[in-house]
Amino acid sequence: MQLPVSKPLVMITGPTAVGKTQLSLEIVGSLNGEIISADSRLFYKGLDIGTAKPSRNERKVVQHHLIDIADPDETLSLSVFQQSVYSICEKLWGEKKVPFLVGGTGQFIRAIMEGWVIPPHYPNKEMRGILELWGREIGPENLHEKLHLLDPKAAKKMDARNLRRIIRALEVILSTGKMFSDQRKKQKLGFKFKVIGLTRDREELYQRVDERIVQMFENGFVDEVRALLDQGYHPELPALSAIGYKEVIDYLQGNIGMDEVVLLMKRRTRSYIRRQANWFKFKDERIKWFEMHDGVGQEVLDYITSKDGWKNG
Repeated sequence: MQLPVSKPLVMITGPTAVGKTQLSLEIVGSLNGEIISADSRLFYKGLDIGTAKPSRNERKVVQHHLIDIADPDETLSLSVFQQSVYSICEKLWGEKKVPFLVGGTGQFIRAIMEGWVIPPHYPNKEMRGILELWGREIGPENLHEKLHLLDPKAAKKMDARNLRRIIRALEVILSTGKMFSDQRKKQKLGFKFKVIGLTRDREELYQRVDERIVQMFENGFVDEVRALLDQGYHPELPALSAIGYKEVIDYLQGNIGMDEVVLLMKRRTRSYIRRQANWFKFKDERIKWFEMHDGVGQEVLDYITSKDGWKNG
C-alpha cells in the first residue's frame, strides 16, 4: 500500500494501556513499515515485564528500533533520542519503508513533531548526584521553586512533582550557563507526518491497567526486579524509578507488603495517565483521535493512506 508523500512519518500515541502496541502491530505490516519506540523505559535492557515491552515474537513480526539499546545505569538524553529517530527514518525512507514512531512519552513525541532544536548535552554525573541529594532533602516542589528562580519559563511548563525533569533542567542550566527554556527552539524538517491519538473511556482504561498489573506479577515481575538488583544495579537509578520497579524494590527490601505494591502501582499509573493527557490535547488540530474499538485498525489505516491530514515537519 503506497502513501501519497515521499518521506512519511506516522506517530501513534496515547495513554498507557490504551492499546498502542496492539494497533501498531496490526497496521504496520500493511504499509511496509517498521516501529521506532517513543517510550523512554523501553530503551533499557532487562526492564521487560514492568514496562510491558513488546515480546520477542512481536518484534520478529515487525522490526522495532530503540528497544534494549542501553543498560539500566546509562542515560539517554532527548537529544540522542531525537537524532536517533532522524537517522532511522532516513534509513527507512531510503529502503522505501514507512517509519512508525510509537509510544506514550509525550516529550519524545513532541520533540519530533515540533522539530525542537536540542543542543547536545553530556551528563554531569557529579552535579546530578548533588542535585538528587538536594531534591530528596527539600522535596521536588521546593526544588521546583529553585528552578523557577533561575528559569521561570521552564518551571512553568514542568510538573512540580517530576523530580527527574527538574533535576535535568537544573543540570543543563548549571552546566551550560544557558536557560533550559531557550533550548526548545524549533526547526523545519524535511518530512511530513500524521499523528494518531488513541483513546478509551477512562474507567475502561483503568481496568486495563489493573489487569496488566496482575499479569505482570503472574509473568514474574518480582523475579525480574530481583535479577536487576542481583546484577548490581543501584535501586535509585533513574531507570529503576519507573512505575512498579520502585515499589517492588521497596517490597524486596522489606519496606512494604505486596498489597501496598499493587495499590501504589495502580495509583501511580493513574496519575501518569493524567500527566500524559497534558502533553496531547483533544483540541490539538495536528492529532487525529480514534476511540479504541473492534475495527478501529482499518479506520486508522484508511486515515493514514488518505491524502488529507499530512503536516509539514
